[in-house]
Amino acid sequence: MSIRVLLADDQALLRGTFRILLEATPGIEVVGEACDGSDAVDRVRSRPTDVVLMDIRMPGLDGIEATRIITGDKALAGVKVLILTTFETDEHVADALQAGASGFIGKGIHPQELIDAIRTIAAGDALLSPAATRSLIQRFLARRPPVRNAAPMLESLTGREREVVMLAATGLSNDEIADHLGISVLTAKTHVNRAMVKLGARDRAHLVIAAYEGGLVHPAR
Repeated sequence: MSIRVLLADDQALLRGTFRILLEATPGIEVVGEACDGSDAVDRVRSRPTDVVLMDIRMPGLDGIEATRIITGDKALAGVKVLILTTFETDEHVADALQAGASGFIGKGIHPQELIDAIRTIAAGDALLSPAATRSLIQRFLARRPPVRNAAPMLESLTGREREVVMLAATGLSNDEIADHLGISVLTAKTHVNRAMVKLGARDRAHLVIAAYEGGLVHPAR
């Protein structure tokens, strides 16, 4: 089945450019366009969608609040949000991730990287751009106090699961975690998935955030 994508951005030219690119890509279907957050929420609720390509800065309801509404709606549990941003400078990305977004990309991304990002988010098995994501999470979560109710959840993890979560929080892929620990990739993925279930993480991005918020991993100062 095709990955159904909704484009949410207040710039019509940018939406049109993304539409042309994605509609020319096998396995991806653009199911609609939204010019602001409210429009995005309405459209996701009215038509089956797998991934929302969401701009942060939009008039009215912005991308962060729209993301929070979408990811907080149990009826939309399968919908993933991919944030569009100038990620090296945008201080709202951490807020978007905490609102439920599954990852982020820069607007200057290479076309093939955008396609790969959408496929990755739809599959729900990786945090995008590990190095850049790690740097951003460290920078902005360093300003936030640990979340008190996150620490008890971390106690439910086994020793190996804690190791795996700590490595994931440094940006390592499942292959790299497996190599580091001398285990199979399947075993590494199993540990990651079990940790996600125990911590109530929607995906790998939120597993990393839970590790920081619970104090398992400490942001670089």
